[in-house]
Amino acid sequence: MLQKIGFQPGINKQITPTTAEGQWTDCDNVRFRYGTPEKIGGWKQLGDDALTGAGRGLHHFVNSKARKYAIIGTNRILYAYSGGVFYDIHPIKSTNTLTSAFSTTNGSPTVTITFSGDHGISEQDIILLDNFSAITNSNYGASDFNDKKFMVATVPTSTTITITMPGNESGSGATTSGGIRVQHYYPVGPAVQAKGFGWSLGSWGGEVAGEPTTTLTNGINDAVTTGIILGDVSQFPSSGTNFIKIDNEEISYTGISGNELTGVTREVRGTSAAAHSGGATVTSTTNFVAWGEAASGDLVLEPGMWSLDNFGDKAICLIHDSAVFEWNSAATNAETIRATIISGAPTASRHMLVSTPDRHLVFFGTETTIGDTSTQDDMFVRFSDQEDINTYTPTATNTAGTQRLADGSQIRGAIRGRDAIYVWTDTALFTQRFVGQPFTFAFAQVGTNCGLVGQNACVEVDGAAYWMSENGFFRYAGKLESLPCLVEDFVYDNINLESGNQMVSAGLNNLFGEVIWFYPTTGSSVVNRQVTYNYFDSSPQRPVWTVGSLARTMWEDSAVFGSPHATEYTAGNDSSFDVVGNTEGRTIYYQHEIGTDQVQGGSTTAIVASIESGDFDITQRIVGNQMTGIADTRGDGEYIMKIRRFIPDFITQTGDTQVSLITKNYPNDSTTTTSFTITSASDKVDTRVRARSIALKVSNTSSAQDWKLGTFRLDIQPDGRRG
Repeated sequence: MLQKIGFQPGINKQITPTTAEGQWTDCDNVRFRYGTPEKIGGWKQLGDDALTGAGRGLHHFVNSKARKYAIIGTNRILYAYSGGVFYDIHPIKSTNTLTSAFSTTNGSPTVTITFSGDHGISEQDIILLDNFSAITNSNYGASDFNDKKFMVATVPTSTTITITMPGNESGSGATTSGGIRVQHYYPVGPAVQAKGFGWSLGSWGGEVAGEPTTTLTNGINDAVTTGIILGDVSQFPSSGTNFIKIDNEEISYTGISGNELTGVTREVRGTSAAAHSGGATVTSTTNFVAWGEAASGDLVLEPGMWSLDNFGDKAICLIHDSAVFEWNSAATNAETIRATIISGAPTASRHMLVSTPDRHLVFFGTETTIGDTSTQDDMFVRFSDQEDINTYTPTATNTAGTQRLADGSQIRGAIRGRDAIYVWTDTALFTQRFVGQPFTFAFAQVGTNCGLVGQNACVEVDGAAYWMSENGFFRYAGKLESLPCLVEDFVYDNINLESGNQMVSAGLNNLFGEVIWFYPTTGSSVVNRQVTYNYFDSSPQRPVWTVGSLARTMWEDSAVFGSPHATEYTAGNDSSFDVVGNTEGRTIYYQHEIGTDQVQGGSTTAIVASIESGDFDITQRIVGNQMTGIADTRGDGEYIMKIRRFIPDFITQTGDTQVSLITKNYPNDSTTTTSFTITSASDKVDTRVRARSIALKVSNTSSAQDWKLGTFRLDIQPDGRRG
């Protein structure tokens, strides 16, 4: 006898497959629309190029000339995308014109560049070279260097760096020969986040991976406590008692003046004083722990990230925990100019956005004294004068101001809402509403124990904010709500929050009513999973969630370009179009919800989508019980069932679809899968499947295939009790 099999919308992973009768338990690349599952739309690469590094910021806007722009910030370079072309608009930190610059060795691709003084450059920083003059005894020429970007391979000393050429030196080798101009890009940060805590914070000898390093500018003897000058102190702590290590000696200091350490004490932490030569490696050891000493706190090395927005025609671009820049998209030949630092603005902030409609530039986790990075306060908010992004000092005649939030240890992120700015700390949610003079903004705490997991893990739509915390999903639409989640354990039991909380990002797909969170799983330092909440189809009785393997570092909705755009980072692939010697991986920029497949660089590959149900069994009803005369039932799964045929039903179907019946007799048994290929002409499928419980799986396997599921009917009969 044919019977319909129906399933509730959404994925439920909070129960076992046996318990989940009538529900879906797993999926990939699937969404629910009007209660039924379908394959998600395809995606296509935008532009012909792979970008350098990991995408860590994405913002769309239309300028006053009606030109659409996407601003894309990777952890190495800031790009503007328009008309299918990527433009490098990254700000320049310093420029040096060098003579006697190049040294090479026959048979080696390594080129050493020598500066006349301290260069302040670190490994993996980006430099742009031009104005080349000839090198003696070298096969390298102007075409190898002019207008070429390189990733710095090593920093042997404070006055030298090395780069790696695509080919080996075939000449006899140059020694400090030739000239070049070196433009140093503002550093953004590492591609991934590193975190450790407790005993795992320190490795053998009490060291910590990833601590900042530089070089000793001048040689010192074993007794001096002044004149200890470092090549680059920008990442070294400058207040309190701190430590450095040179060779095998540790040295403490309490301050930094210029690049010189002050308050120096030699041979600390049981080490012995020694003489050290100029160029020696200096490592910050403030977070190191001694033998037998447990690390007492968390260490987080946050990835290089951006906060991106626009102030009219100007793109506003903040490097996380660093300076903020502007790029005028309406300028003549805008694509040939670079972002420049905003005069008068804070120089170290965690986050930034432009408030609307009042148009203040607001900084979060910023400096209490503008221009003094040592005063950066992770809970401090500062905003500019209205319509003036260069004025931040409050006066009686302007609307600039400040506010320090109270609940939490750091501001994690902020977004614009319909009638307020939402500001999250690591523990709480605040609203920031424009009220005009004299206070400009009113701040109110509207949630506790609901902190944001990472800077980009929040979105707002239709007056409701959605975000991911370290212990659950939340919504705020006038009141704080914890979102019921039927995949919560699946996500949180396998998410890498110890070294990946800042890697979590949220995206809005308003075309289908979806909020998507992308996250790294345990053991992964890069994003490789997603979890999606459908706010269109969800109800208080049945929240609709899906999971999948779509890996995107940033996502922007369809408001500007008509379809969502997103970035995908591949750590193992270092090929990028614009940087020689890239070792940091690459980012591909995609347009989503287009076609049925993945199209990258002219190559089309299938998007494999699948959905699997919980187990269902047969309940045998017996009419006219001989003892009572009343119909009764024999328990769920009491009988083996036999499926003789099934009738597939698809609302839409393009190409072939695979339907699988997954069978087992007991919950812990291994399964047997019997698969059938369904075409648009298939009316029924005859089977010889026999088992106590059966799960249904629908999927596609090839390109140009698409499907939206209807209601299947199965011919199920009891087949005895043995199995």
